Amino acid sequence: MAHRAPFFVVVALLLAAGLGGMAWRALELGVPLGPGEQRAIWEVEAQVRFTATGGPVRASLALPEQQAGFRRISEHTASSGYGLDRTGEGGRRALWTVREASGEQHLYYSVQLMEAPGAVDPPVEAVEPEPVLWEPPNEEAARDLVERARARSAGAASLARQLIAAFGDADGESQRLLETSYSRPELLVRLLADAEIGARVVHGLELADGRRRQSLEPWLEVYTEEGPVLFDPESGERGRPDDLLLWERGGEAVLAVEGGEDSRVHFSMLRHREPAARAVRSHLGGEGLLDLTIHALPLEEQALFKTLLLIPVGALVVVILRVLVGVSTSGTFMPVLIALAFMRMSLATGLIAFTLVVATGLLIRGWLSRLNLLLVARVSAVIITVIAIMAVFSVMAWELGLNQAMTITFFPIIILAWTIERMSVLWEEEGGHEVLVQGGGSLLTAVLAYLAMDNPWVRHLTFNFPELQLALLALILLLGSYTGYRLLELRRFRPMTED
Repeated sequence: MAHRAPFFVVVALLLAAGLGGMAWRALELGVPLGPGEQRAIWEVEAQVRFTATGGPVRASLALPEQQAGFRRISEHTASSGYGLDRTGEGGRRALWTVREASGEQHLYYSVQLMEAPGAVDPPVEAVEPEPVLWEPPNEEAARDLVERARARSAGAASLARQLIAAFGDADGESQRLLETSYSRPELLVRLLADAEIGARVVHGLELADGRRRQSLEPWLEVYTEEGPVLFDPESGERGRPDDLLLWERGGEAVLAVEGGEDSRVHFSMLRHREPAARAVRSHLGGEGLLDLTIHALPLEEQALFKTLLLIPVGALVVVILRVLVGVSTSGTFMPVLIALAFMRMSLATGLIAFTLVVATGLLIRGWLSRLNLLLVARVSAVIITVIAIMAVFSVMAWELGLNQAMTITFFPIIILAWTIERMSVLWEEEGGHEVLVQGGGSLLTAVLAYLAMDNPWVRHLTFNFPELQLALLALILLLGSYTGYRLLELRRFRPMTED
């Protein structure tokens, strides 16, 4: 048993790699496990407007980064006459530049986001509190607010919550004094820094279908021992709402324009649903090396691989029927190729066409056997005969108006020729009964392989989770090591058990 240990280790590794890769694509990349699933897609457009003063212009706009609840599928810009660059300093930003511009300017940025409950925030570095300098009238008020909030709190999050609640007190003189000099979000950051707690202002967009000319709202991000926590600076509500898209998290200005004045940015948004597989396919097409996928290939190659990836499923069906059940077939994997032909035709049409072609081929092959030809010449003659038979049947189907029967050309010609040759030799050596057994077993196997390969779930999983090929390989290796009785052999040896 010891010499079999490496074999089982390889099988276990293949299973782990196949199933693990599938789980990773489903959980991390959002690839749907079932066909027909739909995902909500948000299309958000940012319109930047400003008045250029006649000289060089630099316009920088913050762009949304990866975050919990959403996956970025695609993004586009429209900026006539401007050069475009994307930078990563202080968060993702779009930078438009032009040598000279004057008058009203319009720049556009649009992004498609897919709702993905499994998406998580990337690691964020905590913001260290910086020393705060207050004007003399404000220093005592700030110290008073911080001390009162500290006495009612037990940590960074609860302290932030108490500070926000303090601004709801209509009788608070300290709050009113401080708000005359600072906006509330900026004031909260300064107060938390006084309490040696890191925080910053981030800007989020409330998503609602069909809205136009929306603006970003400031939110307070507080860094606690458990990680960053988001607060609404007006209501004090803790946590990120499901419909909130954080647009800027670097603590920088959302829009910065040099060479222009009266700059502003407005947002419009639409929500629609589309098949999840198509949405994820667009998303994967722009990912990095770790997300290498068949979806990145041209459509023609994708269509080819969509069929090729089904062949291991048919091979697994053949292995199960031959190794465990004991079904006899004419050729080892001929049923898989016949099943592929069935997928291009209807099953009933395929069965009738296959039976007619093979039966007619056997009659002609019987006549050729009387000529005592060499094997190569005989097989070549059978190939030509099969082509002629398929041509005759196609013409007859066209004349009779049987358009479905014209798909007989999808059958693999060489495989049919060898099948006819093998069955003819088997007829001469074993008799007609064995031909019926192997021919019937081949058709049964082809039908079962067709049913497995044409299943929508199987087609979806094999194409969107190519790692499953490793798991199929592991199962075939395990079945290949089976040396026990087949099911049909149990019936064969039943009289021995009775005796």
